[in-house]
Amino acid sequence: MRTVPLSLILILGALAAFGPLATDMYLPAFPAIAAGLEADPAAVQRTLASFFAGMGCGQLLYGPLADRFGRRAPLFGGLGLFTLASLGAALTQEVGWFAWLRLAQGLGGCAGMVVARAVARDLTEGQATVRMMSQLMLVAGIAPIVAPSLGSALLAVASWRAIFWVLAAYGALLVLAVALALPESLPPEARRRGGLAEVVRVYTQLLADRHFLGHALAGALSMAGMFAYIAGSPFVFMELHHLSPQAYGLFFGLNAFGIMVAAQTNARVARRVPAERALHGAQAIQASAGLLLLGAALTDLGGFGAIAALLLAYIACVGAVMPLASALAMAPHGRAAGSASALIGTLQFGLGAVAGWLVGALHDGSAVPMALLVAGSGAGGLAARALLVR
Repeated sequence: MRTVPLSLILILGALAAFGPLATDMYLPAFPAIAAGLEADPAAVQRTLASFFAGMGCGQLLYGPLADRFGRRAPLFGGLGLFTLASLGAALTQEVGWFAWLRLAQGLGGCAGMVVARAVARDLTEGQATVRMMSQLMLVAGIAPIVAPSLGSALLAVASWRAIFWVLAAYGALLVLAVALALPESLPPEARRRGGLAEVVRVYTQLLADRHFLGHALAGALSMAGMFAYIAGSPFVFMELHHLSPQAYGLFFGLNAFGIMVAAQTNARVARRVPAERALHGAQAIQASAGLLLLGAALTDLGGFGAIAALLLAYIACVGAVMPLASALAMAPHGRAAGSASALIGTLQFGLGAVAGWLVGALHDGSAVPMALLVAGSGAGGLAARALLVR
């Protein structure tokens, strides 16, 4: 396998960052969007679920396309759609259209996430894939650190619409970067030639593979807990505990920094510790943090400090669980790397959308709904892998 240049890792990391960037940048703007569009706050919160749905469903399309036509062509289509949808969101005057445009953003942005994982699998194998996935997580981890603070800074000098102008510029810049510096990693002779029946067959085989499904669910449920945190934290931090949008952005960034530290540690550990053992340890820590978080939310023991610290522990573990679970799931499926990457992403955002919706549906004016979903996701990921992976 060839040595992967740093420039390529940076581009792939930027592609993998579409989800956190387009999610986290606009979280501090929820009240401003509701006021600007004269909409109910709950309607604005549902636009987050619209984006997650687009990210989840779109990946099922881009995976087979990337295996059939190569990595670059579907990527250009997705980046173009994301850029146009961001422009539309910056100009819209009605919350219903805003929700549809957020869906389109998700449908476009998910191409970057699918292709980033597929290219990593094209270029590496085994422990090298774990290290590269960790490096992508490290680069992508910059987005949730910067995004809330950037969103808050933009709100201080401009309207909420500036956030979506910036997202449109991000998409356009990546179109240019891909055109100039991302070579095609899937040669024509390695591409799949089948039609719809072949696509269904590949997805069916992947879902029937206990090794793939166990690891894919381990990563997806870990992410579902993070999505529960994303959906619930604006209320828990800013309304329940009275943090300012700027302070919320700092806490959000601290959690993202934890992801980066865990990803960097994971890249080093992968050289010495078997991936299965490392994944088990990271999941055990994550599940324990989630259960302790639920206890703190139910009893109010430790107050906001305990909730913030335990969330940091849970979210940081995502930086280890995600690259390990993705690499282990995709390892036997090099020829179907695009489809395998897509299915992993769909599980992540599908379960994430469910977790985010449940946080809103169970809302009771406390931190318990968020903590319950975080704890259930961490424990569920550990149990899924234990039951399915032999």
